[in-house]
Amino acid sequence: MLPHSMFGRSLLIIITPLILGQVIATWIFYDRHWNTVARRLASGVVGDIALVIDEMPLNRELVLLDQLFDRSARATGIDYVFRPGETLPPGLQSPAGASRDQLIQAFQGRFGRPVFVDGVSDVRDILISIELRDGVLQAVAPRDRLYTSTTYIFVLWMMGSSLVLFAVATLFMRNQVRSLRRMAAAAESLGKGRDVSHLKVEGATEVRQVATAFLLMRDRIQRQITQRTEMLAGVSHDLRTPLTRMKLALELMGEDPSVEELKSDVVEMERMVQGYLDFARGEGTEAPRETDLRLLLEDVQAKAAREGASISLTAPEDYVMELRPDAMRRCLTNLIGNARRHGSHIWVTALPARDGIDVLVDDDGPGIPVSQREAVFRPFLRLDPSRNPSTGGVGLGLTIARDVVRGHGGDLTLEESPQGGLRARIHLPR
Repeated sequence: MLPHSMFGRSLLIIITPLILGQVIATWIFYDRHWNTVARRLASGVVGDIALVIDEMPLNRELVLLDQLFDRSARATGIDYVFRPGETLPPGLQSPAGASRDQLIQAFQGRFGRPVFVDGVSDVRDILISIELRDGVLQAVAPRDRLYTSTTYIFVLWMMGSSLVLFAVATLFMRNQVRSLRRMAAAAESLGKGRDVSHLKVEGATEVRQVATAFLLMRDRIQRQITQRTEMLAGVSHDLRTPLTRMKLALELMGEDPSVEELKSDVVEMERMVQGYLDFARGEGTEAPRETDLRLLLEDVQAKAAREGASISLTAPEDYVMELRPDAMRRCLTNLIGNARRHGSHIWVTALPARDGIDVLVDDDGPGIPVSQREAVFRPFLRLDPSRNPSTGGVGLGLTIARDVVRGHGGDLTLEESPQGGLRARIHLPR
């Protein structure tokens, strides 16, 4: 039931004490001010009516009563009508109203006679009927004699101040949270390999500290990636020179079974070096750019078909997103190569997902056991213990593919394919 965002929770922290304070203040106002004022106003009305009732025995004639009622009406604003010989019906209940209880209590405390209060029938006046010994006295009191405008002023002030404080708190918290949202967007962009040099350090002191630490972390990560890439590329490049000399020397040694074994070892070493170079390029500094995913998939499909693969493609038209096209091409090539080695046909499908797109690479091969589907992403791990070059590479293909996908902010997972083999699912967020 609680809000999940920091903005919502911060507002809740601010608004909850405000609401509780206003509820307590309102309760105190109603219990002390409202009841006290209402009782005093009711007592004032009852006192004015009591004066008229006390004067009525001295003015029994109707003419004198009318004069008494006129004088009282001019002085108090309460109009009177006397109905001699009438009584109030037994069991007559006054309709519920804000002033009913105070008036009835005040009348009973002063007279102890039956009284009927009608504060519902008329929006401007309150009808009060009092049973006397020789008849019923009806008094029509203005409603403003029993109500005070301070009640409405108090309610409006409480509501108005609450709205103003809520607006100020909302504006303040939105400004504070904006810097956190920008930093979250920058972190997401960094995870996708995009440039985040535009991040501005702003906001409260703690937020500035987090932003500064994030920028330092970004610099360290980029420096480590660059150093690792340069190291792998340098080592791989340096290894090619002695391998080339070894190949030339073996060619000059003529035909011999031991020479053929050495040639095979040199070829495998070259493939390993090439794998290291591919791994290094997978973490390179290629800049993302707007890329039509379908055109990229068609290019990879055409290359695989030229190499003899049986492959089919299903993808949406004109699906443009920000990618590193060379790295993504290498990723797809590795997955299709794996599928080609173990299956007879490959299905490549691109499906729009909730927050991006899923690219599926299916084959009809033997698949991979569930217990080993995560382990195969470890560098240099091969399920073939013989490490035969004809059955695969050096164990970096899936590692490079997952690094490329995660460098785009997505993920690569392995599933069981409906075609009977293995499915590689690439999820790329928008």
